Amino acid sequence: MAKNNITQYDATAANNTDIDSINIAEGMAASDVNNAIRSLMSHLKNMDTGSQALTSPSFTAMSTDTINEKTSTNGVAIDSVTLKDGELGTTASPVPINSSSLNGGQFGGRRNLIINGAMQVSQRGTSFTSQTADHYFVDRFKLGATSLGTWTTSQSTDSPDGFAYSAKIECTTADASPASTDLLYFYSRFEGQNLQQLKFGTSDAESVTISFYVKCSKTGVFTVNWRNQDAGRSIGSDVTISSADTWEFKTITFAGDTSGAFNNDNEWSANLEFFLNGGTNYTSGNTLTSYASHSNTNGTRAGGTTLALGANIGETIQFTGIQVEVGSVATPFEHRSFGEELGLCQRYFNIFGTDTSNAFENFGIAVAFGSGAGNIRMPMNMPVTMRAIPSVAHSGAFACIGQLNIGTLSSIGLADGGSPTNIMLNITGSNSVSSGDVSPFRSNNDVDAFISFDSEL
Repeated sequence: MAKNNITQYDATAANNTDIDSINIAEGMAASDVNNAIRSLMSHLKNMDTGSQALTSPSFTAMSTDTINEKTSTNGVAIDSVTLKDGELGTTASPVPINSSSLNGGQFGGRRNLIINGAMQVSQRGTSFTSQTADHYFVDRFKLGATSLGTWTTSQSTDSPDGFAYSAKIECTTADASPASTDLLYFYSRFEGQNLQQLKFGTSDAESVTISFYVKCSKTGVFTVNWRNQDAGRSIGSDVTISSADTWEFKTITFAGDTSGAFNNDNEWSANLEFFLNGGTNYTSGNTLTSYASHSNTNGTRAGGTTLALGANIGETIQFTGIQVEVGSVATPFEHRSFGEELGLCQRYFNIFGTDTSNAFENFGIAVAFGSGAGNIRMPMNMPVTMRAIPSVAHSGAFACIGQLNIGTLSSIGLADGGSPTNIMLNITGSNSVSSGDVSPFRSNNDVDAFISFDSEL
């Protein structure tokens, strides 16, 4: 058989008797030698240009600057792994590559910019009924509600595979006809100093990818907004719930904003919000699909929202696995340990008195530094440095046991200006005390008594 290309050559030299129909067997004509060499050189050049591929190449070592695909739509396959147009994976399921190095870019360091995206921390409690206004339930996430229905919010154990919890919102009093200024949305806020890697406000502004799981009792469309509070600019995307009562995975990528920078401080700089229902001030226009000044009156904040959650009693929506990351690709959810996630949440909120099995829980040592009814101090150390000097709240029955008798507690507040780390409380009771008296300060036969510290954005 004529050897018309290199793949037809035989490993046994004696079997190679012709090349491109030129006789190269023993006794070949002298005039055919130069023609045979020319054909061989042509075959080798075809290999060099890629017009003739090797059938089964095998190398112990290869050094090259470029490997080009032979067919423009196929990419290059190496040991069943395909590389094609910046995507790496199997031929059937390529995965986009988003970094030139596995140690940098989207693969390096902590990817998820949001805290408690798996809804595993819920320090305030696990269920809140009869809610009609803005309130936190799972840590770092808040239901924003203005005159639109009544709600039960909870940390639910109904969740997709790989997650233990979700944040659940359930309507208990419906509002089928919201007024123009009514609204309902689920959101989380960000400190500006935690967003500097996005490079917003520069020509190198990075894309932001948001991914999450959602389950709703009805189909429809809601709007996801990325709101820059510092620059007063927003961008949004309408998300469709295709199947009722089914966990669905959603991804959105927003381009970086070259015009609106985030302040480098510990204040509120951005919102990620899921807009679920609202009046015409929010829904009468078109969703902002490119960055523009945001408004609460021109209908763009939720222009594509048709879900109308809360039109009927019993309607629900749930979220979990929320991730916000740099880049244009939604990577698998970054799971963190409960202890790590709790510590991140405690920067914004701490609560003492959560042991519901103990009606006499100890909070610290109270000391009278003077005479009278309001000269009692008690130090409390925060488990982490809080974002800012917190506000203090308390509820339930408390008492001092021993030398110091405060009588009936009337107030607990910050003393000496406060601190985000080591906090001194001022305690006021109904009894006069003597300077130097010391006693443990504890709940008084009340499993629900607590003291909380709040520095939320």
